[in-house]
Amino acid sequence: MLSVALVPFVFINLDVCNQYWQILVLYAFSAFGMAGVGMSVMHDAIHNSHSNNQLVNKALSYTLNIIGGNAEIWKLQHNVLHHTYTNIMDADEDIQAPFFLRFSPDAKHHWLHRYQHWYVWFFYGLSTLSWVISQDFFRLHKYKQMGLIKGKADYMKKITQIILWKIVYFSYVIVLPIYLTDFSTLQILGGFMLMHFIIGLVLTLIFQLAHIVPEANFPQPTKAGTIENNWTIHQLETTCNFSQKSKIMSWCIGGLNFQIEHHLFPNICHVHYKEIAKITRKTAEEFNIPYHTTKNFFTALQGHIVHLKKLGYA
Repeated sequence: MLSVALVPFVFINLDVCNQYWQILVLYAFSAFGMAGVGMSVMHDAIHNSHSNNQLVNKALSYTLNIIGGNAEIWKLQHNVLHHTYTNIMDADEDIQAPFFLRFSPDAKHHWLHRYQHWYVWFFYGLSTLSWVISQDFFRLHKYKQMGLIKGKADYMKKITQIILWKIVYFSYVIVLPIYLTDFSTLQILGGFMLMHFIIGLVLTLIFQLAHIVPEANFPQPTKAGTIENNWTIHQLETTCNFSQKSKIMSWCIGGLNFQIEHHLFPNICHVHYKEIAKITRKTAEEFNIPYHTTKNFFTALQGHIVHLKKLGYA
């Protein structure tokens, strides 16, 4: 995955491309590698499940920084908030969206939402572009206000690290190609935009199919601000699997088709999810607990579209 993500930029920056379409192909090829790194390398590493050696996990977590994100911000947004408050409005950032998108029945409804199942794909494609440009900075400030980041010194340290890693990323994906090749700035930016549109579409779809589907529940906190169910039951009610029999899918997306097992056992490497799923499903049936799964990716995608349409009209 790291090779698929980074080797195309070796060819781009060595100026071996004579035609613009070749540049676009390399940017697109890299997009699938970067999405793969996000799903199957850094994801396990930040959950400390890639290896028993925490130094290995720490090193591999920085693969996210190499492809434009930030491991420490992701850990707070994903590990802490999403995995604790799954599908809880105003707590799980994965279901919070701009006013023109509605992912939760608890979100405010606008007339525009009735068309969201048509236009949402464009904004999915833009999601990682805004992420690498600005969201890490906004989230850092937000988490400081929430008390997740302690002290001014730690805040300044993190913002400095974010800036330095962004410089590294934008240097090899934009600055060097502009400087080292004969293609124009607009052409290079076009390749960069294409790359991020593919990354955004792939990553968002995979994560959305686990939680923004008809089977998933969107619990409301009690008046005391607590989650009604036991945390384990909550994860089973709000999370869905798909394509559990597909070895290719499991390899490409880092086992994220076994989202239930990932949410229950985030500290276990995804290569074990297929075997764990057999036990999880059997236990869920034994205690009459929901275990949501769909046959394949396209069935899950259809469910996601149906859910978006329902939220748009409801």
